[in-house]
Amino acid sequence: MENNSRSSFTGKIGFVLAAAGSAVGLGNIWRFPYLAAKYGGGIFLLVYLILALTFGFALMTAEIALGRKTKLSAIGAFRSLNKKFSIVGYLASVVPMIILPYYCVIGGWVTKYLCAFVSGSASLAAGDSYFGNFISQPVEPVIWFVIYLAVTAIVVLLGVEKGVEKVSKIMMPILIVLSIVIAGYSLCMPGAMDGLVYYLKPDFSKFSVTTVLAAMGQLFYSMSLSMGIMITYGSYMKKEVSLESSVKQIELFDTGIAFIAGLMIIPAVFAFSGGTPEALGKGPGLMFETLPKVFETMAGGTYIGIAFFVLVLFAALTSSISLMETVVSIIVDKFKIRRSLSCVLVFLISVLLGVPSALGYGTWGSIKLLGMSFLDFFDFTSNSVLMPIVAFLTCIFIGYILKPKAIIEEVESSGKFKQKKLFEVVIKYVAPVCILLILISSILEALGYFKI
Repeated sequence: MENNSRSSFTGKIGFVLAAAGSAVGLGNIWRFPYLAAKYGGGIFLLVYLILALTFGFALMTAEIALGRKTKLSAIGAFRSLNKKFSIVGYLASVVPMIILPYYCVIGGWVTKYLCAFVSGSASLAAGDSYFGNFISQPVEPVIWFVIYLAVTAIVVLLGVEKGVEKVSKIMMPILIVLSIVIAGYSLCMPGAMDGLVYYLKPDFSKFSVTTVLAAMGQLFYSMSLSMGIMITYGSYMKKEVSLESSVKQIELFDTGIAFIAGLMIIPAVFAFSGGTPEALGKGPGLMFETLPKVFETMAGGTYIGIAFFVLVLFAALTSSISLMETVVSIIVDKFKIRRSLSCVLVFLISVLLGVPSALGYGTWGSIKLLGMSFLDFFDFTSNSVLMPIVAFLTCIFIGYILKPKAIIEEVESSGKFKQKKLFEVVIKYVAPVCILLILISSILEALGYFKI
């Protein structure tokens, strides 16, 4: 079962930073603050933290342990343990293949805005129609998408130690420092304290089932769960590295960045718009439309804007690198081809699949899939349907087929597993029920019967 020729991270720091880099992405920067604002601020934050420490901890531990135990990516890992559950590995492998192209389209948008600020066009980027005009162009969104995808491919092509690990070691500390600086600046603005109170003080009158469901959905998106990513990264993890403490540190990085992103954005929106539902409910528009206007009103706003979009670009790159690394690893394991050839194939396939998303708001805007644009359709299919299915089947497999004991033994091979009782209860009983609720609510929402 062991594959001794497989690449590996040099140690715990490299593994934790690379895996945390995978988890930290655009979802942390704009999606977490948006959901926190929409679902009551402090109460959403509290629910998310509880879920991260229980459900998120259990599923991440399970996925990393599966990878390290088998030294294989998702397909091979499940097949080697139980051939009947190979389908779970295939489904998990489909998720990053769907996400990578459209994620790189959004990464191209970030790159475009960063270049606009660096080139001195910050005032133009703050215009009401700038974002809409850009994404509706017939060629430019494709160019930025391909540039961003190419940068991702180059890093992955360099390999695990020279590429993924080295870049993560550089990016993660810079990302943390930049986010703290910008959050501090946001909190100093007049009116920002109202946003801070809203964000940190739980209002239990705003608690609801949809708060829990929204927080759970964000957990999947934010922590790179049920994508095969953590299984792949676990396969590169050395046996002597403590698995339990590594998971806790990854969660700390991921949740910390999301929390700081909320400090950057929510107080700033309160300061400049009074925290109206319209301003807080723009989703990706909160970053691409609202914040450039905020930067324009600041002293030295151009430099703050540059720093912010560097931060977002770093966050996006660490995630797209892990997505591509996972797909490349799956193809290498499945077809036994050279890593370099696998990188080229994934790049070309991603270009073909990403072009519809890049043109879905302009030239191909009239084409809809189930009433959604290409990008929205791919996002819904991966995050709201496939990921809950993969997570549910993973819990059933570990809880009742493989048995939690096998995962516990793998964790304990590198140290004491202090929370093994919590792990067993969550993976067998709590997680499957929560995941089913997410899946059902997502489908009902898509059909128009339910709105999260």
